[in-house]
Amino acid sequence: MDDIYVLADAMIQQRIGEKLKAVRLKQNITQQRLAESAEVSLSTVKKIERGEISSFASLLRILRTLGKLDSLQSLVEEEQLSPNEYYNLVHAAQKKTRKRAVGRIKNKTKEESEW
Repeated sequence: MDDIYVLADAMIQQRIGEKLKAVRLKQNITQQRLAESAEVSLSTVKKIERGEISSFASLLRILRTLGKLDSLQSLVEEEQLSPNEYYNLVHAAQKKTRKRAVGRIKNKTKEESEW
């Protein structure tokens, strides 16, 4: 596979469209049935399969319908902190808390007010 970063946007979209078409054909689904199931127009399905992806929402619907939405999983999952990052975060929070001086103030007898 080519390095995706060196491909032009149009080439990436074309490859996505070709892949979606191959998945659709492998699942023996017509463009019309895909359009109805994904709740997009037939022309939208045809355009996406040609690499003309103008609506991300339509692309998501088609990916979901074809069972390929998991290809975007890494984009939507939350980042996990490593043990070192977690330790540093907790340690930094502890440093910021103010600590009370212990032992400096002894119980001194207070003089009664003259009031």
